[in-house]
Amino acid sequence: MKNYDYIVIGAGSAGCVLANRLSENSNYQVLVLEAGGPDSNINIQIPGAYSKLHKTKDNWNYWTEPQAEIFNRKLYLPRGKTLGGTSAINAMVYVRGNRADYDGWADLGNEGWSYEEVLPYFIRSENHVQAEKMDTGYHGTGGELNVTFPTEFKTPFADAFVEACTKVGIPTNLDYNGAKQVGASITQCTIKDGKRCSAAAAFLKPILKRPNLTAITRAQVSKIIFEGKKAVGVEYIKSGKKQTIRANKEIIISAGAFQSPQILMLSGIGDSKILDKQGIDLVHELKGVGQNLQDHLFFPIGYEANVQKGINQYLPVLKQIKPAWDYFLNKKGALTATLLEAVAFLNIDDGTAPVNLQLHFAPIWLGNDYDYDMYDIKTLPSVDGFTILPTLLHPKSHGFVTLRSKDPMAPPVIQPNFLTAKEDLEILVKGLKLALKILEQPPFKKYRKIATPQLDINSEDALIQHIKKSLETVYHPVGTCKMGNDEMAVVDSELKVHGIENLRVVDASIMPKIVSGNTNAPTFMIAEKAADMILNKIA
Repeated sequence: MKNYDYIVIGAGSAGCVLANRLSENSNYQVLVLEAGGPDSNINIQIPGAYSKLHKTKDNWNYWTEPQAEIFNRKLYLPRGKTLGGTSAINAMVYVRGNRADYDGWADLGNEGWSYEEVLPYFIRSENHVQAEKMDTGYHGTGGELNVTFPTEFKTPFADAFVEACTKVGIPTNLDYNGAKQVGASITQCTIKDGKRCSAAAAFLKPILKRPNLTAITRAQVSKIIFEGKKAVGVEYIKSGKKQTIRANKEIIISAGAFQSPQILMLSGIGDSKILDKQGIDLVHELKGVGQNLQDHLFFPIGYEANVQKGINQYLPVLKQIKPAWDYFLNKKGALTATLLEAVAFLNIDDGTAPVNLQLHFAPIWLGNDYDYDMYDIKTLPSVDGFTILPTLLHPKSHGFVTLRSKDPMAPPVIQPNFLTAKEDLEILVKGLKLALKILEQPPFKKYRKIATPQLDINSEDALIQHIKKSLETVYHPVGTCKMGNDEMAVVDSELKVHGIENLRVVDASIMPKIVSGNTNAPTFMIAEKAADMILNKIA
């Protein structure tokens, strides 16, 4: 059995940061195991092509269980299955969240996780191209993760959105990652030189030649190996064969909010009733493993445009020739940018309170019925338009992840219980009314053609039907190995698994409560802080 000092399970956002930071010390042998393959798909590198990564081999392609509150629909759950994890397939939006998010974690008893204490770790990772325009003291310029506003392509619809927001009382705020989050802005994105700046591109691939770092792809972990309650090794499957490796110091699970709890349960850590049902021997009872699942939800509402200045015009195969030419020849044009061009944050109930609603904006039209598939661009119309996606930031509805079987290759059961708390639907209805109001403002007037769908804004039932028929997850799952010290906590404030030696979980699953925005940036921060804790760099 080969030995390493640190074994990192998962080469996603957290795992790539950990691989980089832990292997900086040449005395430590570091191994990273990734279930997916190399990030060789050209569409990973092209920002504007990310929609082509859904339902491919580079995606786990998970689905929820039927959701009772939304007509028993199963929702698609994209997760990256390649180097870089979901940072290799997401929309590249860089959002840190709200000061109150992290202060709230600290208030729950998680020492060291207040906003002022985590801010340096956001800054460490970041190289913000426009830092001089940002709020002073909130941004980095020397980190590996490139953050930028779009420089080579932006539709006029994005500026219309920001201006329209001001007409309804949402101020312009260039830096929602700075001193305050409230406001509307063009999106900050993880893009560099016209290419996606994924976790792998930023943190892992530049250091793969370090002699003390090993990365193995297509290696799916089947379980952690214990001696008593001490984690000592990992069993994984590659090319159909089981292999085992030993960790001298620590094993760090960074497999994400679905698979980190799955690996723990497969290894005998979890609720004894669940494990017994699957015939898995109990190593340590932790009833919170897989519980506390939270995710952001959004739905589209938009207009068809009377001009071809958005993204739909490029959807027909023949119309893709010009943007491809612009991209590969000059790194310019539509393929250099994310589809989510602009964003706004607000509290829809109380303008003085922390935000509870996000508005994603996309220069694309989905049509005037529900026959489209948001994750299949071939189903979308070729006529242009623009869409606001009201986004629920703090769902009261929580779910769980559990085992489908003891087979490590089987997908887990994912039950988010979406909209089971009536407050969630109430906020989304308010968000829909606000989005319609924004779309009716003068900045959009010269672009509007017809509303889609034809909603009766005076009918609460019609609004609710639209939300339930078009609702999707923003694929920001968190919380299933939550940090804390209560009976449902899985890890402590140092991200050590309760009751187990030499085992940590480091990814978005440790969030006790979901943050106020896209979750990729906070996951980088979590890994940066964890690396310091693992290496005893925190006083």
